Amino acid sequence: MTRPLRSNFPRGSYLWSVRNAHWRALGIPEEDCEKPKIAVVNSSSELAACFSHLDQVAVQVKDAIRAAGGVPFEIRTAAPSDFITGAGARGAYMLAARDLVTNDIEVAVEGAQLDGMVCLTSCDKTVPGQLMAAARLNVPTLLVPCGYQPSGEFRGRHMDIEEVFIGAMHAVTGTLPVGELIEMSREAIRGPGVCSGLGTANTMHVVCEALGLALPGSAPVAALSPKMMADARAAGARIVLMVRDDLKPRDILTPGAFANAVRAVLAIGGSLNAAKHLQAVATEGECGVDVYGLFERLGPETPVLAGVRPIGGHSIEEFEAAGGCRALMKQLEPLLDTGARTVSGDSVAGNLRGIEVADAEVIRPIARPVAPRPAIILLRGNLAPESGLIKTGIVERKVRRFSGPALCFWSSDEAIAALKQGRIRAGQVVVMRGAGACGGPAMGGGASRVVFAIDGAGLGDEVALLTDGHLSGLVCKGLVVAEVSPEAALGGPLGLLEDGDIVTIDLDARRLDVALDEAQLQARRADWRAPPLAHHTGWLQQYRRNVGPLSQGAVLVQAQEPVPPG
Repeated sequence: MTRPLRSNFPRGSYLWSVRNAHWRALGIPEEDCEKPKIAVVNSSSELAACFSHLDQVAVQVKDAIRAAGGVPFEIRTAAPSDFITGAGARGAYMLAARDLVTNDIEVAVEGAQLDGMVCLTSCDKTVPGQLMAAARLNVPTLLVPCGYQPSGEFRGRHMDIEEVFIGAMHAVTGTLPVGELIEMSREAIRGPGVCSGLGTANTMHVVCEALGLALPGSAPVAALSPKMMADARAAGARIVLMVRDDLKPRDILTPGAFANAVRAVLAIGGSLNAAKHLQAVATEGECGVDVYGLFERLGPETPVLAGVRPIGGHSIEEFEAAGGCRALMKQLEPLLDTGARTVSGDSVAGNLRGIEVADAEVIRPIARPVAPRPAIILLRGNLAPESGLIKTGIVERKVRRFSGPALCFWSSDEAIAALKQGRIRAGQVVVMRGAGACGGPAMGGGASRVVFAIDGAGLGDEVALLTDGHLSGLVCKGLVVAEVSPEAALGGPLGLLEDGDIVTIDLDARRLDVALDEAQLQARRADWRAPPLAHHTGWLQQYRRNVGPLSQGAVLVQAQEPVPPG
């Protein structure tokens, strides 16, 4: 190592002496105390298949770090899984845990003044939590996508966790026998890893590579496959060189890198959640990038090149076999900032040199996309002054402009009860509000449950749904506008809606409006009162009190308060 390391202290000083005492007790030779000290960030947990294999991956990374001349220190973080941790507080612990992961990492890495990090990425919220920490701490960092789970088969057809999720809400509406749902759940997951569809986890793994913070060719990948383990070892070797060269995240997280990542998400019709997570990374890194603006500007000009479940018929295995993110970026190359730096030490152009797409039917060229229109659209209007997001998928919609009377609810339980009572009917716009970053809090509230319940009732193509909450990355059904901002609990226009107001969603104009003029909205705003907010103790209280607006990625940097009347 030719440059000073921040982890090294003068020999015989207080900090050197107490560290030496601890590390000798851990079996670390005294001479190793001068080597680069690397955090191996591991969100291992026995609660969910998403994280159950990470201890095996950590061993490979640590061995490679030692072989490359570094000293690894494994650290642990929270490990939230939507289908497990989402049981409490109506799912509020999920997004709130993202920021907890970031702070877990800061405490360990900044507190110990370690020199770099290798982050083992897995389920939905750990990936952005680790990216946010990388941007905030700005020490050499490399993310390792740790793979998707093997799916099963049920009665001769593909079966994965998405099908179980959808089936569960169909069972609620009585259109699927509970016994059949139980059988489906037994076959859906056959090993460790994240959801096998192109939901939030696999989307964010692709984002890591497209941003330049994962090694080229590492996403997506089958969990515990020989390729994934080889990538893990390569990351362990590479991080030591990154520390030597002082290659830090903010050297990589340029406006061009964010544009590349947004184009990659658009080109696969990935999870809507990627927008707020990328914005959170930009905010933590003080990058000055408006990610929502990038989705708005780049959406109409970025073709959909891959139709992977849930938006298309191809599997994640086929997407990986076709070349994954690197092949996708090769097809997108004319639209990318190819000069952007990456953790490989080379630019995007260098990483793509000589790359061929293994299957141009799975990952299409720009001239032959899988869909003529964008799969993700950002809407604005008097109901969404900041933004609203809709995932249209790749099937050409017959109805691209929908107008109907609003039917408003403050919880998913209310909406599902109304559905069972027959109060939700064709032509209506169902409004599920109070599920934003503050109101949920943490966007808990089960908007995805309502979407699948409406689909199960056979109304998926007959009604629209608006929510200030977020959706599972696996949701790609119906005309659903999510993350409408500003949120209702803070006085956003969604909170001013009344039953019967005529709401219009116009995909071609990219508008979301209610048929009320500004004077009418102002009159309602004067009478508006903030709804009671949940969770007045514990972590969720701290999150609710300190979460910033969605336009900043809903990070814990700027407290929000309900807007007073008038």
